[in-house]
This record gives sequence, C-alpha cells and structure tokens, in this order.
Amino acid sequence: MLQLIWLRSDLRVQDNSALAAAMAAGPTVALYLLSPGQWRQHDDAPCKVDFWLRNLVELSAALARLNVPLLIRQADTWDAAPDVIAALCRELRVDAVRVNDEYGVNEQDRDQAVARRLDEQGVAFQRHLDQLLFQPGSVLTQSGSYFKVYSQFRKQCYQRLHTALPPLVPTPTAQAPLAIAGDELPGAVDGFATPSETLRQLWPAGEASAHERLARFADEQIGFYHDARDIPAKPGTSQLSAYLAAGVLSPRQCLHAALQANQGEFESGNSGVITWINELLWREFYKHILVGYPRVSRHRAFRPETEAVPWRDAPDELAAWQEGRTGIPLIDAAMRQLRATGWMHNRLRMVVAMYLTKNLLIDWRAGERYFMRQLIDGDLAANNGGWQWSASTGTDAAPYFRIFNPVSQSQRFDPQGRFIRHWLPELQGLDDKRIHDPSAARGGLFDELDYPRPLVDLRHSRERALAAFRSLPPLLEEAS
Repeated sequence: MLQLIWLRSDLRVQDNSALAAAMAAGPTVALYLLSPGQWRQHDDAPCKVDFWLRNLVELSAALARLNVPLLIRQADTWDAAPDVIAALCRELRVDAVRVNDEYGVNEQDRDQAVARRLDEQGVAFQRHLDQLLFQPGSVLTQSGSYFKVYSQFRKQCYQRLHTALPPLVPTPTAQAPLAIAGDELPGAVDGFATPSETLRQLWPAGEASAHERLARFADEQIGFYHDARDIPAKPGTSQLSAYLAAGVLSPRQCLHAALQANQGEFESGNSGVITWINELLWREFYKHILVGYPRVSRHRAFRPETEAVPWRDAPDELAAWQEGRTGIPLIDAAMRQLRATGWMHNRLRMVVAMYLTKNLLIDWRAGERYFMRQLIDGDLAANNGGWQWSASTGTDAAPYFRIFNPVSQSQRFDPQGRFIRHWLPELQGLDDKRIHDPSAARGGLFDELDYPRPLVDLRHSRERALAAFRSLPPLLEEAS
C-alpha cells in the first residue's frame, strides 16, 4: 500500500499530520511540485521561493533519515497538477495520496481536480488538518455561520482549547529503505532571482533553525512581547512568520511552546504570552475567513459596499510609496526594511497600509500585491486580512475614521528615531524631534537634506479619505 505525501506549505517532518498518517499506513514517498507559473500568478516573492528551495534541501535530508525519498516534479501551473500526479501514481503504483489542507480558492480548486483525477484511477486522496488548530467550519456562530468579528472568534477558540488542546503529532520512526531514489533539488527557479546573501542569512532554512528561533523567543522574549512588539527598533517580535508560512513550523508547535512558557495558561499569567497566543489566533481567524468568505481570495473586498470607494489612480505616488520616497520618515524606513529584508515589522505594516489607502487613497489591492512580491512570509490569508483591516474594507476592520497619523506613530513607537536612522542614514544629523517630520524644519535646514518633501499634506489627505468613505452607499447585505 504505497503512500505518496504531496508536500506544499508543510516543509517539515515534525508534527506533520499527513506525513505521520502516510507512514503509519504503509511505505511512503514524498513529492514536491515546482510551479513557477502559478507562483508568478500568486505574486510570490523571489526571496520566498528561494526560502522554499533552501528548506527543501534541509527537508530532503530529514526525510532521508526516515528513508523517505523526496521526488521533484514540474507542473508550471496547478492546471497541470492532476496529470503530473496521476502519472506518478501510475508509475509507482501508489495506493493513496495524502496532503495537508490549504485554504485559498485556487488551492481548493487544485485539490478537488487532483482528487477527481485520482479517483478515476482508484487512488485515494486523503486530506489532513495541519495549518490550523481547528478545522474550518468547526468554529461557528450560534446561527451556524463563520465569525466576522475576531473577539467573538477568539472566545470560541479559547473554549475549545480549554477542553481539547490540539496535540502534537509524533515524528514517525524510519521506515524500511525503498528501491526509489530521491531527486536532485534545484538551487534556483527560472524567473525568480536569488536574493542577496545578507537577506538569506536573516532567514536560515530548516526545522532546526526554526525551533532554535522559537525556543529563544519563548525563553527570552515572549514575556516582554506585550510591551516590546510595537517598537520597531527592538527585537520584540518572534520573526517566526516565514517559518509558519512555509510550514517549517506548525501553529501547534508555537501554541505548545507558549503554553509551556506560561504554565499552561491561555487567559491568565504573563501578558506577553497571552498577547502572542492572540496573534496566533488572528492568523487562524484570517484562514477561516478564506473558507467562509471565498470572495477575499478573488481580490474582492470583504465588505461589498467598499467596492465603491473612489480609489485614486496615482502611479507616481504608488511608486514613491514602494520605493520609500514619501517624505514621511517612518513610512520610508519601513518600506526600505521590506525591500532589504523581505520582512516588515507588524506595527509598521499597519502604518504603511493606512498611509497608502487613506492618505494616498490608493486601492488596497495595489499594496497587497506589492507586499506579496516582497515578503518572505507572504501568506494570502494574513496579508489580505491585514490590508483589508487597514483599508477598512475587511472583516472586523479598523473603522474608516480611524486613520493612523504616521508622524504620531513615529513619535510614539520610535521616539529616539533609532529605526529611522538605521534605514534612512541621510537623516542621521536631525535631532530626535525633527527626525519624525523633517518638513517641519522650514527653509535652509530642510533644503540641505537629501530627502523628499511629503507627497501629501496629512491633514488634508485625511479629510479626503473621510469624505470618500462617507460617500459610500448604505451597508449592503453581505453574501457568503
């Protein structure tokens, strides 16, 4: 009964639901599909693709210790996946294909097409819960619908966790060697440039590196997470998102590490641990939204009435935002961090998104796409959820009249300008007051700086955004 585990965003051997189930059922072979055409359609960043490839090297070695060969096949887009997988199953006489579920519309359509093709051959297609703590559709309102408000969703999750904590899946023991050789792994994929070595070193590949980072965070930083997570100049966040997005680390592993640091408590004890667990549940919430409201996978606003927002066509301002030339130091520093590291501090993701969608009144979809093309931790659910929250178009979103002032955010969360000075060395000479808003230094001082004037006036652009949202039609009934 030969089993095939088709690996996607689950690049690990520990706590891997489908891998454990496959190896328990019979001799197992692993498969990974290279799909560069699909990755381009999804705007996957070159640094993210490189991260996948580097993790495949580590995963192949870990699978080899279990005597599981890793095969590599090409399916340029997912339309080709049914034929490619069906052919491999015929070649190897596979009895069952096992996968860990993914939740975007394209991912769901792909898996359904593969399942239909395999069924024609008498090959079982078995799906497993792995990316999430709870199966979508199992955390619902009293009326049986998916939650739209995070706090209500979180409350229901806490009730479930108190009674049924998702256990870690044991790592399988090695199987008997198979007469099947693993394939050579690609070092690069056409169309995706290899990032700098500096960026690569920020994100070492493999489960050992992920667990080392998780352990260090749980031991040394999680207790201060509540207070330090909003300060971009400090290492106050876990920086585990890239490992979660690629499935090198599971949410169950993160949850168990957090509970161990907090004596098993969810809602009491250390405030840093509680806050971090809540962030894990935000991630969970947005993936459930993908399933319950699939329109968000189709580039549509969660709140349909916001499709009428009169977004501006301002390509020069969009380019200035992308390149860190807005004239607002905190915005520009954050955008330079993104381009250099493939990652941006979470507080700053909200600040730059609100600036684009409110102060520049540019469609959130332009920002969402640009982020995906840069982020090493690019994840459809989290990225879309965050952008729609900031743009006031999404579920449980910020009210349209709540608009972050980026200068005030800078003064509050980078008071000494340390983060700004790191990414904008041309502003090194400004004092701690002027560095947040150099344009306030009228005349000679500003003219001497090699730094642009602000694209827009913050007060006037805020009023423009408020007027745009006030002009929307009344709330429409949301279709599921």
